[in-house]
Amino acid sequence: MLEVSDISKVYGTRTVVDHVSFTVPKGEILGFLGPNGAGKTTTMRIITGYVPPTSGTAKVAGFDVQEQPLEVKRRLGYLPEHPPLYPEMLVRSYLEFTGRIRGVPRRQLKARTDRAIERCGLQAVAGRLIAVLSKGYQQRVGLAQAILHEPDLLILDEPTVGLDPNQIVEIRDLIRTIGKERTVILSTHILSEVEATCGRVIIVDDGRIVASGTPAELASQAHGGTYYLVSTRAPETLAAPRLRAVPGVVAVKTEGTRDGLVQLRVDCGEKADLGEAIFQTVVKNGWTLAELRRETASLEHVFRQLTGREK
Repeated sequence: MLEVSDISKVYGTRTVVDHVSFTVPKGEILGFLGPNGAGKTTTMRIITGYVPPTSGTAKVAGFDVQEQPLEVKRRLGYLPEHPPLYPEMLVRSYLEFTGRIRGVPRRQLKARTDRAIERCGLQAVAGRLIAVLSKGYQQRVGLAQAILHEPDLLILDEPTVGLDPNQIVEIRDLIRTIGKERTVILSTHILSEVEATCGRVIIVDDGRIVASGTPAELASQAHGGTYYLVSTRAPETLAAPRLRAVPGVVAVKTEGTRDGLVQLRVDCGEKADLGEAIFQTVVKNGWTLAELRRETASLEHVFRQLTGREK
């Protein structure tokens, strides 16, 4: 559905996007992540044809963004961080207007508008001015204009920014529903949304891709990605060094004591399945084991590590 090949974008002496390449198959929800200034929004603008690349190519459904821009726009829906709304218009009038701009045939315009209103939960506000709608409903209108022409690829840039927790859940559910029928690229700083919504993640930093994979794959590859939480009744001076001697353990951190129990975090290397070995170590030392729990690093931990915010 999308093929990005070695694209770069240079402004003067500053390289914003640096030889980025990736593909997105049909039907995938892809999380596109990066800190502010990493180049993710510029990459999405290149894909949509909003700005041209300095070098490289991007193709949507086989059509080149630069050479066949109209064919690309027919197959692409875009919701930028600030929805392109006209606040003085009624919701239905605005959607019909954008439908005409998108080239939706007149005989299909009402049905397409009705479908977008229904899918985005706008029935109750279809006759109201956009200016008086809540932020959540305005985001819904923005999504409706992006899917009105039934695009093959939907690109969403920070679709939940500024929303309250209830509105975020509503937009997340809506994205999941759309993702069953469309290919979706989702850019957001709310990493829990990516974990809950996306099947694959690309992380960019300083204009380059630094990681790609499922959230679980990225967590397992990161330093400290898999670890065990151990609570044992043992001498505090002995617990950490003896657990550190277990083959495959790369680090042990004592996190304190509680009710006479030593709390430890045991980080694993490539050999992540160490639960039995840790258990046997506790038993051989004659300690009481109160808790042994395997954990996987969150996507936030992986993100901070890969983008230089956590070493």
